[in-house]
Amino acid sequence: MTQCYLNGEFLALDQAKISVLDRGFLLGDGVYEVIPAYHGKLFRLQDHLKRLQNSLHGIRLKNPLSTEQWSDVLQKLVNQNNPEEDQSVYLQVTRGVAKRDHAFPENTAATVFAMSNPIKYPTPDVIQNGVAAITLQDNRWLRCHIKAIALLPNVLLRQQAVDEGVDEAILLRDGLVTEGAASNVFVVKNNTICTPPQSPDLLPGITRDVVLELARSNDLYIHECPISEAELITADEIWLSSSTKEVLAVTELNKKKVGDGKPGAVWKTISSLYKAYKEKL
Repeated sequence: MTQCYLNGEFLALDQAKISVLDRGFLLGDGVYEVIPAYHGKLFRLQDHLKRLQNSLHGIRLKNPLSTEQWSDVLQKLVNQNNPEEDQSVYLQVTRGVAKRDHAFPENTAATVFAMSNPIKYPTPDVIQNGVAAITLQDNRWLRCHIKAIALLPNVLLRQQAVDEGVDEAILLRDGLVTEGAASNVFVVKNNTICTPPQSPDLLPGITRDVVLELARSNDLYIHECPISEAELITADEIWLSSSTKEVLAVTELNKKKVGDGKPGAVWKTISSLYKAYKEKL
């Protein structure tokens, strides 16, 4: 039976309960992380915990666990849920249980929850042929670098993409690409890779950072730079990255082919480098 962690206790997922007065439930007052675990090893754990700390700082919530405690809890969770299988570990911290009030409660213990599930990788057909996307206006809040659990705007944008029969929405704000509804974005033009620079408009993706590192260490041309809507539409290649997608090619945008309509040569290079990097674990 799938195990989870809740407030200091490991228990069966269907036995985990929180109060209806939890501020995460009532107000979306909390943050989260998603960490892949490959063959029982948590991927870039310290980077994820650093981003968690930044998100907690952004909402003025003290981290309830130390780095060592997080490492211990999450590794035990992976070990209890079939470590031979690649897992997606989800953790969430909320401001805890209190009378409903917009103002912060005093002396309230945070709610700490974590679970893991098998990673659902894209099918070989999707990897070989890529996915379709549309562009939508980015109507989210102005602090997207905080990985907040209040994801309703992302949910609505992603669902609009699903309703139109595509896999992702690539978001535009003031004429510039920010990110996908659930991913970071890269474009390739004339063999040069570009991704939007870190800012409050987008989440600092861990997979995004791995792609940057791999490209630079293998002498590929890569820049963090603003991407206009025109540059997106005319790109030779477009990619999406996330902890569960890894790096996925977009081969159709707004019902038009990207490049020749197939994953490009630069994506194939990065994809191979990413797989090799994972194998080193």
